[in-house]
Amino acid sequence: MTTLTRTTRARVADIAHRLWTSERVWLVSFGILAFLLLFDPAQAAQSARFTVMNLADVAPFLALSIGIAAYAGATGADGLIARAFTGAPAMMILVAAFAGGLSPFCSCGVIPLIAALLSMGVPLSAVMAFWLASPVMDPSMFVLTTGVLGVEFAIAKTIAAIGLGIFGGTVVHVLAKSGGLSDPLRDNIGNGGCGGARVRTAQPVVWAFWQENERVSKFIREGIRTTLFLAKWLTLAFVLESLMLAWLPADLVARTLGGTGLAPIGIATLVGVPAYLNGYAALPLVGGLIGQGMAPGAGLAFLVAGGVTSLPAAIAVWALVKRPVFLLYLAIALGGSFASGLAFQLWNAL
Repeated sequence: MTTLTRTTRARVADIAHRLWTSERVWLVSFGILAFLLLFDPAQAAQSARFTVMNLADVAPFLALSIGIAAYAGATGADGLIARAFTGAPAMMILVAAFAGGLSPFCSCGVIPLIAALLSMGVPLSAVMAFWLASPVMDPSMFVLTTGVLGVEFAIAKTIAAIGLGIFGGTVVHVLAKSGGLSDPLRDNIGNGGCGGARVRTAQPVVWAFWQENERVSKFIREGIRTTLFLAKWLTLAFVLESLMLAWLPADLVARTLGGTGLAPIGIATLVGVPAYLNGYAALPLVGGLIGQGMAPGAGLAFLVAGGVTSLPAAIAVWALVKRPVFLLYLAIALGGSFASGLAFQLWNAL
């Protein structure tokens, strides 16, 4: 009986260990909701509703980007895309930063493309430039920012997005060239951005991939894998964001960000990390604060820092890269956001 009990316990422990190892993100998300259901049912319902609604909102962008990434892999076009990121590092970083700042994808929708680029062996410096610039600005965001805060602010935010991408890509390139950031990616994400066989060796591209069963299988397999990967991380991100919005009300953020001078820019940069709403909801808040006397530079710093380090974007970075690269990502985002706000403040003072 004792032996049987020990065997049963060992099996249960083994199953629990494997489940935690492979599905810990889902377990954390459901654990949070279960805890809320026990101690705050109203918040549990609100968090669940918030998560489902936000997943539904980003679903079209995710479907498009997942489809593009899976199509590129199934046809072999990913090799062409990867080779487009070869050449002079400065040019790669510049192109990636402009592409990120002008791309129509949201911070969530761009994740499958980022994962695909990393798996292709595209240098991390170019990917980081694209990654930093993309969450800050896109065409629809430019139009909305112009309507809420004015065309000058929209242009400044666009320049900040591209500048942040160039700055971040350059920092990563210098560190990588000096021997740092070796093996920066998590397992099964890519080869570290060193080029890869797909970049070095030309492979035939079959655009009509559905005519070959093997390529169809690859398309389906890559689509499902990426969808499941994104679903678990974005679910956790939106659950946490719902709690942040519930426990960090907008009026508290407004009081914290008020005032003029240099200090509010630094405060806005730091507050933008945990207190960010989302790219669209934050614009009216910043507009109201500027109308009450907040420095425009502080508003820009808040929007840039919050956009790059918002929970969906930051958790996606955490899921793809190792901790040192993630911390570097945060440092670049904060430093670049503060510099952007300071530069815009000086521009307005002229």
